[in-house]
Amino acid sequence: MAVYAIVQVDVTDAEAYGKYAELAGPAVAKYGGEFLARGGAVEVMEGETRARCVLIRFPDMETAKTFYDGPEYQEALSHALPASVRDYKFVEGV
Repeated sequence: MAVYAIVQVDVTDAEAYGKYAELAGPAVAKYGGEFLARGGAVEVMEGETRARCVLIRFPDMETAKTFYDGPEYQEALSHALPASVRDYKFVEGV
């Protein structure tokens, strides 16, 4: 069953976050992830959001977690976490 990473981000240091972006894309691809939305315009109809929203599809939950915990993405996160405020979750599809 497909799993979706839903990521909402407020970038606090664009220069540092740029290094994350360079590393995260190849890590997503290595684990079979596909970007469905990546920082485009957001229209909030209810509730709140962050400035940047990303949606990534992975083949299944196990692969998504392996990606997140993998060395490639953990290296990317070392640049992202100090340079942003983020909400990151995996949601199973239907």
